[in-house]
Amino acid sequence: MCDITYNSLVNSNYSMSDILFKRKGVNMKKGQTYEGIVSSLEYASHGIVMQGDNKIKIKGALPGQKINYKLSKNRRTNKQGKVIEVLERAPYEVASFCEHFGECGGCARQTVPYEEQLNLKKTAVESLFTNANINIKVEEVIASPKEYEYRNKMEYSFGDAEKGGQLNLGMHRKGRFYDVVSIPNCHLIDSDYRTIINTIETLSRDQDWGKFDRNREAGLLRHVVVRKGQKTGELLVGISTTSSPVFDEKLFVDTLLGLELEGTIVGIYHLVNDGLGDVVKPNPEDKLIYGRDYFYEELFDLKFKISFFSFFQTNSLGAEVLYQTAVDMIDDIEGQTIFDLFSGTGTIGQIVAKKAKKVIGVEIIEDAVKAANVNAVENNIENCEFIAGDVFQVLQDVHDRPEVIIVDPPRAGILTKAVGKIASYGAQEIIYVSCNPKTMVEDLEDFISHGYCVDKCKLVDMYPHTDHVEAVVKLTKK
Repeated sequence: MCDITYNSLVNSNYSMSDILFKRKGVNMKKGQTYEGIVSSLEYASHGIVMQGDNKIKIKGALPGQKINYKLSKNRRTNKQGKVIEVLERAPYEVASFCEHFGECGGCARQTVPYEEQLNLKKTAVESLFTNANINIKVEEVIASPKEYEYRNKMEYSFGDAEKGGQLNLGMHRKGRFYDVVSIPNCHLIDSDYRTIINTIETLSRDQDWGKFDRNREAGLLRHVVVRKGQKTGELLVGISTTSSPVFDEKLFVDTLLGLELEGTIVGIYHLVNDGLGDVVKPNPEDKLIYGRDYFYEELFDLKFKISFFSFFQTNSLGAEVLYQTAVDMIDDIEGQTIFDLFSGTGTIGQIVAKKAKKVIGVEIIEDAVKAANVNAVENNIENCEFIAGDVFQVLQDVHDRPEVIIVDPPRAGILTKAVGKIASYGAQEIIYVSCNPKTMVEDLEDFISHGYCVDKCKLVDMYPHTDHVEAVVKLTKK
């Protein structure tokens, strides 16, 4: 047998990364298939397989599974794989509860019992803290009040399951963006959603309304969006089409209004999109073809007016748990000035306003700020002020000194310069609410560099059977 030495490799055509891998006994190649056992989990939903000294991150793999995987990225410090086949399931896995599992791209964690889902989310977030050298443990993971039928908003696509197949209204097939599968019995939504979506799908097939084809830049149907107040039962429905005159608005409205529903349809939108982008967004051509352009939802004893495109937490009952968790972390609200940054429609700010001296909210989306101010008036709250603009820019002109700051940024987190400005107020407490723990940890590192320490962390599961979780962290001034 030939003995390959380090010196002989140096004098060969191998790259230095190849040499290092050979010294460790494993020479992995991109595109090759390997077998391994998933030993741990990192955020978000990356199962870890060790091949020799090589750490491979595999999206969607669960600890305890034995898998075949293909190496999709082969960098010295970043190796990633894709599951080809699960050879042995993890000991805790169970049968999926949905007939669409495996085909639909949602609900990836159906085979994991709910309690174990919470444990996995806790482990994944704690791995972020460990990797960032932040010495904090997750105190608890609070379950969603509803494990099923918890969503108050769904967006569906028109398409087909295979080229030339019948028209479907549903979700993109797992791993296949251009394929759309029908999901008539989705468990994340209540019966009103299922009735509406199945009816629109049948109507569209009967009327021979074709899907929009991006390659041919022709066709009609694009998306359907349904929103519902879980406490009020009010529904908004929007259908997105091209500007083709084929679509019959009156027939569409009459069909929906003739349905027997538990809730009430209060508004129907016809959204017009002739662009190539596969996204639902407002356009000047959009029309309200029935009713009003908003619905109401209730959190605690407050009522919120939500327009078709307004952001609102997609799990209303879970939102109450999330916001109560954030409020409970504040030592004392009574008589305090509180900043509510990235305030959206002012939900958290209005919740704390009942006890606070004053609440100042800042949000970059003008429509959300308008809604926040309207909601404050409707809820008879007079000590809230919501300002439209970039957080960093607006705070330059705000001279109030807060005792408490609440931040609830978008998935991208907070800009470093904004962290510095927020920290410069010297608030004794900062409550960070995050929909993306990965960017949250990056922001926490910035806050730590400005003299804050991470005091506690709790997770709130707003999205059962998925990999997503909300985090609430309390920072205190050193």
